[in-house]
Amino acid sequence: MKPARHLWTAALLLGLALPANAFETRATSAFVLDQTTGTVLLAKNADEPLPPASMSKLMTVYMAFEAIRDGRLRLDERLPVSQHAMDYTGSTMFLNTRDKVRVEDLLRGIIILSGNDACAVIAEALSPDGTEAGFARLMTQRAQQLGMTNSTFANSNGWPALGQRMSMRDLALLANLLIKDFPEFYGLFAEREFDFDGRAPQNRLNRNPLLGAVAGADGLKTGHTEEAGYGLVGSAKQGDRRVIFVISGLPSAQARAEQSAAITNWAFRQFAERSVVKAGTRLAEVPVWMGSAKTVGLVPAEDVTALFSSLAGSEVEGEIVFNGPVPAPVAKGQALGELVIARGDLAELRIPLVADADVEKGGFVNRIVTVSGLLLNRLNTNENAM
Repeated sequence: MKPARHLWTAALLLGLALPANAFETRATSAFVLDQTTGTVLLAKNADEPLPPASMSKLMTVYMAFEAIRDGRLRLDERLPVSQHAMDYTGSTMFLNTRDKVRVEDLLRGIIILSGNDACAVIAEALSPDGTEAGFARLMTQRAQQLGMTNSTFANSNGWPALGQRMSMRDLALLANLLIKDFPEFYGLFAEREFDFDGRAPQNRLNRNPLLGAVAGADGLKTGHTEEAGYGLVGSAKQGDRRVIFVISGLPSAQARAEQSAAITNWAFRQFAERSVVKAGTRLAEVPVWMGSAKTVGLVPAEDVTALFSSLAGSEVEGEIVFNGPVPAPVAKGQALGELVIARGDLAELRIPLVADADVEKGGFVNRIVTVSGLLLNRLNTNENAM
């Protein structure tokens, strides 16, 4: 049976009329997510596996948080530093093999100082075979389990290596998980400074250019290598909305800072969360076949809010799609159709619609009348066709 389609228009206090202006980013790849509504605002080469540089440290951090939650690590536990970990250069905590470092300090060293050595220490502690390579294989497996289908790891810290790849969408998914799954630890990402044992005063400041510069910015991780360029996994919360974004491939730290601020401001200023329809609002009626009532109402089961362009006007227009008539009996809350609303450059909104009442099977007389009416209709159709 071909789905029936009904045009639905409602004048709302807030609604949809104009698409927001698309953001033209200088990054070679980017992904912007409105976390509150799950709406993708921008995707540019978002599923291409690319060298993630230090942004891949977020996977090591996530797995460390899981280990703490599960009791396999303690924040006050002290971990030894191997020669392998000490040999890392680049951004480090300047650890040496005489150290035994608290897990909490190692986490700050990763998040704030981007310590390559700190990542290796955590990796060796959690690795099934005690090596960083073994932990990298575990990272790849866990990433797949979490839905990061374009991520593979060769090390724990993003040091350039064959097979160290993540997509921008995967990094945004990971950031979303860090924020949702570990709110008790998320505050670490907003810390501006960590002076570990006075060892590296030149490497004590958080490199995230959004912190203190953009309202509500509170995370997450920068990255830079010659191959990857400059990148950032960023997040900010303003009011009830949170935005997560990932950019990569920028030519300088200044370009990264400028693009990060511009994307954040664009995401908050060009879009707004708005009420579409209230739960229980009857939007249409579906004919019922051989029921105690001829029709049943279509309603959304929950209040519906969604993200729209902040330039929108006062009307929402959509299509109600359903298969009908629906055979009795019909149960209240039974899924019967959808309200489909276009949103310009954003993905269309599809709102499930359900029956607003029970409809029992009709009695004997009711069924006879229904069948008789159907037969008469067919006879009339045949006669008119002759």
